[in-house]
Amino acid sequence: MTSPNTPTPANTAGPDGTILVYTGSARQKAGDTLSVYADLRCPFCRRMEQGLGAVMADLAVQGRITLEYRFATFIDNAAGGTGSLHALSAVGAAADAGQEPYLRYIRVLFASQPAEEDDLFADSDLLLRLADEVEGLRGPSFDRQVTDGTYLPWARRVSAAFQDSGIAGTPTVLLNGRPVPVLDPTGYAVSPEVFLAELE
Repeated sequence: MTSPNTPTPANTAGPDGTILVYTGSARQKAGDTLSVYADLRCPFCRRMEQGLGAVMADLAVQGRITLEYRFATFIDNAAGGTGSLHALSAVGAAADAGQEPYLRYIRVLFASQPAEEDDLFADSDLLLRLADEVEGLRGPSFDRQVTDGTYLPWARRVSAAFQDSGIAGTPTVLLNGRPVPVLDPTGYAVSPEVFLAELE
């Protein structure tokens, strides 16, 4: 059971709330689940999100899937720093504002992703400035949660859940547990047409 001292954001599910859930405009979860395993500092995840993120979200809006994000922070260890962890904590704060704000914030973070070796996401001031790009996200509650690191303990739980998942790397996407290719042999996102065909 989660301690009152380690709060869990809204719009989460799974053990200890380690899964971020996006159902779009649907009132309930769809029967099919698309699980996205990603690290906010991972450049290949950035390519996936920029090529297919909107497509995945549209599927949820159409009621065809429930979109689940399961985040890792392993690049903090591989490249040094705490940027993945702090960015994930800020995403948790955005999740309290709603599904659309957190999804838009994830897109902004990937679009503004620094070089893998640069730990810029560890800077809460930068995370707040980037939140300015999501209409209505900034406010006393969100700003305080980011600067105080309210969801850092949650982010650590999310990271630990990824480590226990058996997933070897990011990005990894599963449809009801079945791997779905999202990158081509050159390391860039497959086309939306190819991706959608893989879901059939």
